[in-house]
Amino acid sequence: MRRKGFFYTYNKKELGRVLGRIRYLTKRLDELQVVDRLPADTDKVFFGAFVELEDEHGETLSLRIVGHDETDTQKRWISVDAPLARALLGKAVDDDVTVAAPGGEQYYVVTDIRYAPIA
Repeated sequence: MRRKGFFYTYNKKELGRVLGRIRYLTKRLDELQVVDRLPADTDKVFFGAFVELEDEHGETLSLRIVGHDETDTQKRWISVDAPLARALLGKAVDDDVTVAAPGGEQYYVVTDIRYAPIA
């Protein structure tokens, strides 16, 4: 009999978690905007850009600027709200970028900007 009570409690908590997630996603739907075209100036960094950077030691960093819900550290997709992404917005190839980081300021040079074709 005790096992049934455990499953009931667990499932009730899980239902609360799922309902909370549904509420969160419902609110996010009102805020989301579908980006279905490339920016007018593809020579500058905007939302959706694949960007290559070079630091002061000559090491390269490749990343993509995506929405908050699309971030993926393994793919190196960073949120448009991240400090590095904010510093990159509007920059062009060969522009310098300075980003405040916990370990001190980091300096980069934009070496490439490209966009995925819209399907």
